[in-house]
Amino acid sequence: MRRREFITLLSSAAAAWPLAARAQQTAMPVVGYLYPGAPATSTHLVAAFRKGLSETGYVEGRNVAIEYRWAYGDDARLPDLAAELVHRPVAVIATPASTAATLAAKAATTAIPIVFEIGGDPVQAGLVASLNRPGGNVTGITSMNLQLAAKQFGFLHELLPGATRFALLVNPNNPLIAEAAITDARAAAMAIGRQIELLTASTNRDIDTAFASLVQKRADALLVTIDPLFNNRRVQLVTLATHYRVPTTYAWRESVEAGGLMSYGANLADLIRQVGVYTGRILKGEKSAVLPVLRPIKFEFVINLHTAKLLGLEVPPTLLARADEVIE
Repeated sequence: MRRREFITLLSSAAAAWPLAARAQQTAMPVVGYLYPGAPATSTHLVAAFRKGLSETGYVEGRNVAIEYRWAYGDDARLPDLAAELVHRPVAVIATPASTAATLAAKAATTAIPIVFEIGGDPVQAGLVASLNRPGGNVTGITSMNLQLAAKQFGFLHELLPGATRFALLVNPNNPLIAEAAITDARAAAMAIGRQIELLTASTNRDIDTAFASLVQKRADALLVTIDPLFNNRRVQLVTLATHYRVPTTYAWRESVEAGGLMSYGANLADLIRQVGVYTGRILKGEKSAVLPVLRPIKFEFVINLHTAKLLGLEVPPTLLARADEVIE
């Protein structure tokens, strides 16, 4: 081989190496993670999502990249954030713990698969055609925590048998969740012959006002509905419940771990782990249209005994015996 031909061959090979490296980088799939809250209060949920991905063989930074978008409690930002992910573009969009984020993603794309975790009925929300066969580009997991008010009120009634008036806190800016929760809670309260007062809050200031009004409404106990706003503001809610000495039950154990009294519902971290599993399965080639919407098979009842003592409450042994976990 002549010297000039050899130099030309080396130059061509050298030019090809960066191209090959770029091709390997672009071959790594990118997942969009669209969340209504902030990263500071969601580290355990992100860890659960990554764990689910790893169960299907995907590890962030090694063979999958994740683009995070945070709304920081402002749902009005979700459509723009979803559009950013679509234009990125990403291979899958995960929308854990938010109907609003899922609706925003669905409005932004009919082609990119979307994996959600929500608390209500995805068929009623217009996300899927049916639970068994979603039919479009959207599937995921529903915790069905909106249908647990009867159980939650039952626990409050057992703890406070003399209580006559319960309060329900909902976010009016999330009507799909709020309306279903109100209907469910009113039926549950009526079943045990108790009255229910409705409180609404969509901002930090609204939450402060709602708790202050509990004294005027003479509410004996409070049920906080499942809503991303309330989960992201759980420390504020727990602090106010303790300040006003209002026995309060929640949908997620995270609130009890933060100092809340009781919770009953599915395990949120485990649900979001399953979002990661579904995301990985779709990356491997499965279709969102035929992946059925999953529902939890286990719900957990958690009691914080330390908080009960702060409120001057004696938790009945029968209630303690039914708890899946007691925090002391």
